[in-house]
Amino acid sequence: MAKFLHFLLAAAALSLASCSAMKKQTAGAPGQPDFLQARQISQTFRTDYLLFLPRDYDANSGKRWPLILFLHGSGERGTEVSRAAIHGPAKYIAKHPDFPFILLSPLCQPDHKWSDDLLLGLLDSVISQYSVDTNRIYLTGLSMGGYGAWSLAMLHPERFAAVAPICGGGDRIGIVLNNQQKERMAILKKLPVWAFHGAKDNTVPLEESERMVKLLKDLGDDNVKITVYPEAQHDSWTVTYDNPELYEWFLEH
Repeated sequence: MAKFLHFLLAAAALSLASCSAMKKQTAGAPGQPDFLQARQISQTFRTDYLLFLPRDYDANSGKRWPLILFLHGSGERGTEVSRAAIHGPAKYIAKHPDFPFILLSPLCQPDHKWSDDLLLGLLDSVISQYSVDTNRIYLTGLSMGGYGAWSLAMLHPERFAAVAPICGGGDRIGIVLNNQQKERMAILKKLPVWAFHGAKDNTVPLEESERMVKLLKDLGDDNVKITVYPEAQHDSWTVTYDNPELYEWFLEH
């Protein structure tokens, strides 16, 4: 892993909002009972992350680069940012330093799970600072990160060109909410998704991935597929992230 760390160019923090609370004007609010007070609060989010830039990255060249947002699993949560590179594309980069993507690997804090709002804020921050091709942003994650990938993709399919959740799962809420936004639902119905799972996974049952794939297929998404490893248990990510076909598939979209 030390070899990979030489390629990491950033380990920083992101603040998405200042922390404040204020009382809002309530007089004359239509339909609001007099005994209720309207209030508003904003909160600060902070995340450490690792960033890999391709070998020939040049911010002044005018070239825009594809980006992979990788979400680690619950076992890698912590306060040391290097934990975000224990599994996932980081290991592939260590063996293939000519990796043609920007890799964004945030760290989830202990006792937390992935936050859609935090991830979108982080993504927007990196896009504003680096030469990212916003038409080629890819999302992937494993275990807890697989759940995070499903959640983010279902709610914001317009942000991603393709998604690869590994041994994760999700629910229908994103689909239900997107039913109210025709444009976003139309994008969701065409979203390329390649899910991966181990048939003998005793931590996250295979049915979790199968259910999400079925939900998309029932919507009419012909770009969704699943690979099931017959003998794999929970670790279905090592073989997946070691496979160059995954990265080639990303670049097809």
